[in-house]
Amino acid sequence: MKKSKILAIIALFIFLMMGGCTSKMAPSQEDKTQNPTATPEPTETSQLKYIAGYQLRQPKAGDIVAIMKTSMGDIKILLFPEEAPKAVENFVTHSKNGYYDNLTFHRVIDDFMIQGGDPKGDGTGGESIWGEPFEDEFSLNLLHYRGALSMANAGKDTNGSQFFIVQRDQITDGEVEAMREAGYPEDLIALFRQYGGTPGLNFMHTVFGQVYEGMDVVDRIAAVETDEADKPLENVTIYTIEIQEIK
Repeated sequence: MKKSKILAIIALFIFLMMGGCTSKMAPSQEDKTQNPTATPEPTETSQLKYIAGYQLRQPKAGDIVAIMKTSMGDIKILLFPEEAPKAVENFVTHSKNGYYDNLTFHRVIDDFMIQGGDPKGDGTGGESIWGEPFEDEFSLNLLHYRGALSMANAGKDTNGSQFFIVQRDQITDGEVEAMREAGYPEDLIALFRQYGGTPGLNFMHTVFGQVYEGMDVVDRIAAVETDEADKPLENVTIYTIEIQEIK
């Protein structure tokens, strides 16, 4: 694939984040379907290479997985330290240290995503294991398909402790056409059509995991009744997150 075509892919579906102008760390709901409005600088050249379906698989021996035990059931997530090493290290260390224990999914939007990882429970709290924000990690191998685990942020390189899981199960014909016009590879377009997701969040938020079991739990959480701030009326609690290596 020519470099110019790859850069066009990087430019696709990058949007202005309304939430990035506030203290809250969150993906913008408006980023689901709007047209591209900004172009980020690409990261390392090696990250422009991709394997279609890299993140959409079952775990194998040697993989690291997270078992998120919630008040509505377990969500099992495959992690990708090779592609997003800092995000995975941050999440794994916080999980092992009990940082996420008994926190809630404080922001839930059906047909979009569920968000947690904030000790304050209002979208304004949390920090990384280093005590300061860490940089984004972008890769064509890790995109915002349905079930993607991604870092919430307040703009470029502002990752802390908050994360979200993509729940949207379909993309629009307009999004498909926009991908084609930008030169998106057909195999990646096919994956978004098959699995759904939020391509508008690609290269704005760091994807570092993928749900491989428990999307029914994610759907149930997304369907709970919420207030005007998208906060569940009854807490949905993350009891703990267990980290395991597949043998």
